[in-house]
This record gives sequence, structure tokens and C-alpha cells, in this order.
Amino acid sequence: MKIVGVGAGPGMLTQEAARAIRMARLIYGSTRAIDLVREEIGPGCNVRVIENYRELRELPAEAVILSTGDPMLSGLGYLDGEVVPGISSMQVACARLKISQLKVVPITVHGRRMDPEPILEEVGRGRCVFLLVDDSTDLLGLCRLLEERDLSRDVAILTDLGYPDEEIRKGTTARPPRSGGLASVMIGDLGF
Repeated sequence: MKIVGVGAGPGMLTQEAARAIRMARLIYGSTRAIDLVREEIGPGCNVRVIENYRELRELPAEAVILSTGDPMLSGLGYLDGEVVPGISSMQVACARLKISQLKVVPITVHGRRMDPEPILEEVGRGRCVFLLVDDSTDLLGLCRLLEERDLSRDVAILTDLGYPDEEIRKGTTARPPRSGGLASVMIGDLGF
């Protein structure tokens, strides 16, 4: 089985990933992942939308599983099989904001309950924190907590990275930008 990162948005597919997709005869992926690579899928390839992520471990060895972004950043890289890396939303966010990845700590809260303590600890150490968030993430509460702990920092919310309607909203923990839906968030000394 191969787990192939398809990038964070259009045009972010690596040559290695494109080659794996072209050679595949059985592909599984989300609708979004399939749309990102549709032009690379060969004729006669059986393409299936993932219905149940819990069943992915039971797929045949020849299956290629598409993972948006990079499989090793909140993706499907936990599955057994070869991982073909992709361009992650964190890479794109760092490039857009001109922040070195060496200064960034990724924390995923998308689909999980947010524990603010690791975020507060990393920000307190002078690191930038990259968060993958969704509608259930209490970003305003996190910003209030950072302010209460005297950890005022810049905040950037990045949505639809790589797509024509990509948006970057900038603010601070005292005046955070509006967030909604799936987004990448960077908190730290971002230089604006």
C-alpha cells in the first residue's frame, strides 16, 4: 500500500507523487484529494471515495491512498505502507508568512479536543505554533488565555491555501482575526 500526499492545494503535487498516482490501478481518497490529482489518474484506474477511514488498514497491498497535504502532518501516514510526502499546509503557511519552519511547532486540534497547555508552553518558549483548526476549535478562548498569561503574540489565520480564494487574515491575541471552518493558524512573533 502507498500513502501519497497530494499537497495542500492545486499545483502542489510532487513529481514522485504524480508518478505513484499515474502507476496506480486502485486509488482511494477524499473527494477533495481526488479532485486535486484527477489529471494524473490513468485510464482504467479504479478510483473510490473513502467512506470509512477505519477500514483503510484492510485495503489490498496495491492500493494507493491519497492524503491531502503531507501524510505525516495530521494525515494518513500512520497507515502501514510506503509514504510519498506531499507539500503540507504548514510548509505553505510558513512560505506565505516568511517564517522559518525551524521556529515552528505543529499542533493539530482539527477533529480533537484542544489542550491549550502545550500551545502556551511553546509560545512561552518563543516558538511559533502552527495549528490545524476547525469549527469546534475555541480560538478566541485560546487567544484570551494567551493574553491572561502575558503571552501577547501575532495571529494569522490562513484558509484555502493554494486555491484562488486563498486568504490570510492577520491580527493579535488581543484582537484575533475571525476564524471559521478548516483553517491553518499561526501564533507567535510573526513580524507584522
